[in-house]
Amino acid sequence: MQNKVILITGASGGIGAACAAKLAPGNRVYALSRSGRAPEGSIPIICDVTDPEALRAAVDTVGEREGRIDAALLCAGCGISGAVEFIPPEEAERQFAVNFFGVDNALRVLTPYLRKSRGRVLAVSSAAAVFPIPFQAHYSAGKAALNVLMRAYGIEVRPFGIEAGSVMLGDCATGFTAARKKCEDGDELYGGRISAGVAAMERDERRGASPEQIAARIVKILSRRRLPSLRTVGASYRLLVFLSRILPIRLQNYILSRLY
Repeated sequence: MQNKVILITGASGGIGAACAAKLAPGNRVYALSRSGRAPEGSIPIICDVTDPEALRAAVDTVGEREGRIDAALLCAGCGISGAVEFIPPEEAERQFAVNFFGVDNALRVLTPYLRKSRGRVLAVSSAAAVFPIPFQAHYSAGKAALNVLMRAYGIEVRPFGIEAGSVMLGDCATGFTAARKKCEDGDELYGGRISAGVAAMERDERRGASPEQIAARIVKILSRRRLPSLRTVGASYRLLVFLSRILPIRLQNYILSRLY
């Protein structure tokens, strides 16, 4: 992908920053984040995706400066963990505000520009959308909702030449793990399963692929002649997603309960 105007949310670190760094050579990459940090070669814009007006102003700044937006990568995200029973409602709402409505806000303001360029947009999702992880229910639910949003949106805008998709990731070794907000209330009541389950999940994340490895796959997907509406990154995760289509839900739940 060369000579394109590309907008990336969540670009101050992790996968978003790695994607911005990989795409910057040969493209005009605008890196949106709350902090304003951006990889060398990209253009930083301070923006919180949960603020619709701030996001509109950021997108309009890019559109007016460049005259077009060819592609967008929606990478902004956050995580919480804990039992559904004990997670404060405001934390659950914050999870959806970033991971789901942050994408919804972006699509709303990006679409007029993507319509003009017949561009494409790719949102970062998770294999947790297919295999809901216990004690990470709101994260899993938000990513499942994100997949549905992107599929429906893609059908709506297809006549305008816009392509839309989601990429489901597995374990990634990023700052996301350390930044996760944990609620361990009720851990004793749950027999220590909350802390044990989250610890197992975080061990897997720390052993996961690097941001650079993931970014290489995402950029390859974004650059394909036809953008897939849903793609899983990593052979083992593709197998798991395939198994989710054929294994009984009861068996899937049993496996997940043993893992976490």
